[in-house]
Amino acid sequence: MGTRQAGARHGSPWGSLLRNLLRTKPVDRIVAEGGHGEGGDLKRTMGLLQLTFFSVGATLGTGIFVILGEAVPLAGPAIVLSFVLAALTALFSALSYAELAGTIPVSGSSYSYTYATMGELVAWVCGWCLLLEYGVSVSAVAVGWGQYLNEFFAQTAGFTMPAAISYPPGGQEGGVINVPAVVVVLIATFLLLRGTSESATVNTVMVFLKIGVLVFFCLVAALAFRRGNLEPFAPLGAAGISAAGARVFFSYIGFDAASTAGEEARNPRRDLPLAIVLSLAIVTALYVLVGLTAVAAMHWSDFAEGGTEASLAVVLEVATGQGWPSVVLSLGAVIAIASVVLTVMYGQTRILFAMSRDGLIPEVFQKVNPRTAVPTANIVLVSLFIAVLAALVPLGRLADATSIGTLFAFALVNVGVMVLRRTKPAMPRSFRTPLFPFTPLLGVVFCVYLMIRLNAITWVVFALWTLVGLLVYFAYGYRRSHLAHAGAGRGRERG
Repeated sequence: MGTRQAGARHGSPWGSLLRNLLRTKPVDRIVAEGGHGEGGDLKRTMGLLQLTFFSVGATLGTGIFVILGEAVPLAGPAIVLSFVLAALTALFSALSYAELAGTIPVSGSSYSYTYATMGELVAWVCGWCLLLEYGVSVSAVAVGWGQYLNEFFAQTAGFTMPAAISYPPGGQEGGVINVPAVVVVLIATFLLLRGTSESATVNTVMVFLKIGVLVFFCLVAALAFRRGNLEPFAPLGAAGISAAGARVFFSYIGFDAASTAGEEARNPRRDLPLAIVLSLAIVTALYVLVGLTAVAAMHWSDFAEGGTEASLAVVLEVATGQGWPSVVLSLGAVIAIASVVLTVMYGQTRILFAMSRDGLIPEVFQKVNPRTAVPTANIVLVSLFIAVLAALVPLGRLADATSIGTLFAFALVNVGVMVLRRTKPAMPRSFRTPLFPFTPLLGVVFCVYLMIRLNAITWVVFALWTLVGLLVYFAYGYRRSHLAHAGAGRGRERG
C-alpha cells in the first residue's frame, strides 16, 4: 500500500509525460507577456478600421481572384451555394475566434487560444497547422498574382513572360521557376520590415482598390447576364456543391488575421471581435455577388476549359468581347492581391513570434528591432520559406493543403471556446459566442465535414506534415518549453 501511495505521489514516467503534454498556459500570463519580445516591444498602433481591413486584405482575393476557376467546374452555377456553405463554416469559427480574441488578445491567434485551453501539445499541432494556413496559402496567392500580371502584359503590351520563369515546375506549361511570385513576396517583405503602421496604411489603400475592382467586375459581368447559363443550377448535385465548398473554403482563410494583431491593436478587447465579424460579412457579400455574376456571364463548363488562375479576367473578356475590362481587372488584381501576401505574411510572423516567446521554436523569431518595432529576422526567414514554395509548387496542391490545415485549426478554436467556458466561466469576456454551445459545436461539425470532402492525397500530405511537426516538437520544443521550466522552478521551490 505504501508503495502504491509513493507511486501515486511521484507518478509513472508515462503519467509525467502526459501531464507535460497537456500543461496549459495561464491566460493572465499569456496576456501579461503580450507585446514583449527579445530586444524590444511591439507598438500598439492599429484601430478598428485597420484591423478590419487587415482581415479583409488577408481574405479577399485568395478565392475570387485565384481559385474560382478551379472550383466552378466542381459545382456549376451552384458555386454560389458552395460559397454560402463555406461562409457558414467560417461564421461559426469566426464567432469562436471573436470570443477568444477579446478574451486573450495576443499575437498567437488560435495557437495561443489552444495553449490556454487544451495544453501544449495541442497548441503545438495547431501552430504547426497555421504554417499551412498562413505560409502555404500566401504562396498559393503569389502564384495567382503572377498569372494576373501575365494577363495584364498580354492585354496592354501584347506579350507574356516566358513560361519557364512564370510558372512553377511540374505543370503542363513547362515552368521552371515562378519569378513573379517571388517578386511579390519580396515587395511584401520590404513593407513589413518598414513597420506595422506603414504596412497597415498601404494595406488599407489596397483593400479599397480591391473592393472597387470587384464591384467593377460585378457591374460589367451583369451586362452579359444570361439566365440560361444558370440552368441546370446544380448539374453535379449536392456532392459537387460540398466538394466545391471544401475547395473554396480556401477563399475564407485570413478572416482571423486580425487576431494575430492582438499585441499591436490599440483597444484589442473591443476591436478584435468586431474586426473579425465585420471582415467576414464584407467578404461573404462580395464573394456571392462575384460568383453569381461570373457563372451567369460565362457558362460554367467554360471555366474548366480556361485552364488559368486569372479566371475573372477571362470571364470579362469572354462576356464582353472586349479587352479593356479585363485590363482594368488584371491591373487591379495585380495591385490588390499583393495585399493578401502582405497581411498573411504579417499574420505568419506574429504567430511564430508567440511560439518563439514560449520557447517552442528558436528565439530568433521573437527578436524585435528597437527602431522599427518589428521582428526583423522572423520576417526575413518567413519570406524566404514562402518565396521558395511560391516559386516551385503548383497552385492546386497549395490550396488543398492550406484548407485542411486551416479547418483543423478552426475546429480546435471552437473546442477551445467550450473548454474555456467550462474551466473559466467567470473570466471577463468582451464578446460571447451566441447560442452557446450550439455555435461552436456546429463549427466543429462543419469543419470536420469539409475536411472529409478533401481528397485522399491531401489527407496523406496533412498526416505527413503533422508527423514532421510532432518530430520537431519532441526533438526541440518539448525540452525548451518556457512553461515546463517555469513549472520545474516552482517544483524546486516547493521542495
